Formats: sequence, C-alpha cells, structure tokens
Amino acid sequence: MLQRIPTGCKTIDRHLNSGISPGSVNLIYGEAETGKTTLATQLAVNCTLQGKKTLFMDCDGTFSGKRLSQIAAGEFDKIAELIILMKPQDFTEQVATMDRLTEYLTDHFGLVVIDTLTSLYRARIAEHPGKTFELNRELNRQLALLSQISKMHRIAILITSQVMASFKEERISIEPVATRVLKFWADTIINLKPTENNQTVKLILEKTSKPQSAVCYLRIAESGMCECSID
Repeated sequence: MLQRIPTGCKTIDRHLNSGISPGSVNLIYGEAETGKTTLATQLAVNCTLQGKKTLFMDCDGTFSGKRLSQIAAGEFDKIAELIILMKPQDFTEQVATMDRLTEYLTDHFGLVVIDTLTSLYRARIAEHPGKTFELNRELNRQLALLSQISKMHRIAILITSQVMASFKEERISIEPVATRVLKFWADTIINLKPTENNQTVKLILEKTSKPQSAVCYLRIAESGMCECSID
C-alpha cells in the first residue's frame, strides 16, 4: 500500500504528517524559476522509491531527463522505468488525456503529476478570448475528475500552476491562474516565492488538514530542493 509521499523538506513533511497523502489533490504554484517542476520531480522520485509508478504529464515541455537523473542519483535506472511521461501539445490533447486517465492507471500507480495544468489552458484563452467561460468550465471539470480519480484509485494527484497578478484593496497579489477553481479542489496548497537569492525560494504551506500554515526556505540544488536557513 502506498504511504504518504515525502517532499524531502523536513518542515513541510512534518506539517503534512510525512508527505502528501493518497486520495488527495495537491497544488504547487509560483512564479517562473521557483522550482515547481523540480519539486514535482522530487515527489515523483520519492513515489517510485516506494515501488509505485508515477504518470507525469508535461504540459509545459519542461520535464528534463537530466534533471531526473540528478535528483534520482544512483537510483536513476530503476526510477526511470517507473515514471511514465506524457506530453500533450495543446489544450485539446490535454482534455483527451484527462478523459482517458483511468485507462492508464493500474494498482501500481501512486502519483499523477500535471505540470503545468494551466499552461495550455492559458494559451487557448489567448487564442480564443471569447471562449473563456467555456474553457473555465472545462478546467473545472478536469479538476473534479482528478479529485474523483484520486479518491477512487487512492493515489496522490499533484498539479502545478503558473501565476498572475491580482489587484486587491490597492495592493498587488500573486495568485495561481484560475485561482478559484484550483484552490477549491486542492486539499493541499504550496506557494513558492522568489527571494533575493535566485537559488533560494520561500515555501508557504497555505492549506493543509491542519489549521496553521507553515513557512520554510528551500535551496534549489543540483540534487533537488532541500531546506535551508536564511541569515
């Protein structure tokens, strides 16, 4: 049976009771170069170390075999066989892949990663702004489907999202694209924020089963993301 999948960051794993859980939808969002794909890859590696497969849907074209090799280290050959990579080229292909997701999943899967869920959606809206309502409804349907699959198959779902600026009470707030839809369906929300050091990010655990949030700093290293202190 799949255990919780650790992020590899002690503070966050402690607040998540050892990691993200089977039957949950988890959201990671943040600006570019804040380590969203690295953290997603790290979770995929940690899932495979339990002997479970990961389906990794690369909607951004950012998945890197070299990065996987760095994070997996000496376990790369074993891990690579357990990560199934899919690359939808546009939002239509993303819809088709989502609708067939249950056909790919067997008892041997422990994690589904969609990186980045909102990139092809955003591109389609840019091409067809008059279809925004229709596309929002489709994205909501996909999130509902993912939530259902996570509980039905007892696997963890991890989605990443780009961000956009939102103006609230005379201040600018950085929110995930399609904020209301993503935050509604997510059981756990992780926000990655840049710092003055481009190799260090601030991680804010915004939503968990616990009432309090958590904050820590992560260093983006060749071997993945690891917790660090800020002097």
